[in-house]
Amino acid sequence: MATTKKRVYRVLFMNEGKGYEVYARHVRQGELFGFIELEELLFGEKSSIVLDPSEDKLRAEFGGVRRTQIPIHAVIRVDEVEKEGNAKIVTLSSKPEAPSTVATTLSLTRPPKKPE
Repeated sequence: MATTKKRVYRVLFMNEGKGYEVYARHVRQGELFGFIELEELLFGEKSSIVLDPSEDKLRAEFGGVRRTQIPIHAVIRVDEVEKEGNAKIVTLSSKPEAPSTVATTLSLTRPPKKPE
C-alpha cells in the first residue's frame, strides 16, 4: 500500500510592517471573502539546541490556534515545499534597493448586483 505524503506549505505574508514566514499543512481560500485560511501551523522541534527568538514569538502568537485567516492582500507568496523549515518574522525594509519591499496593488471588490 502506498504511503500518502503529507503536504507542507510555506506562506509568506505581511503583518504590522513585518514579514511572517510560517509553515502549514493546509492552505485554502477562507470562508470569509478576501481571506486565505491556514490550518495546522507547523513549528520546529521545541527540544532544539539552537533557539530562534522569532520562531518562539510566532509559537507564542499562534499557540493553540487551529485555523487562522490571513487577508489575501497581505499574502506575498505560497509555496508547496518538501519539508517544513523554521518559522520566522523578518523586518521588511523600506529602502528602494531592498528586494523585500512589496507594494500591494490588489483591490478586492464584490461584483455589482444585477438589477431585478
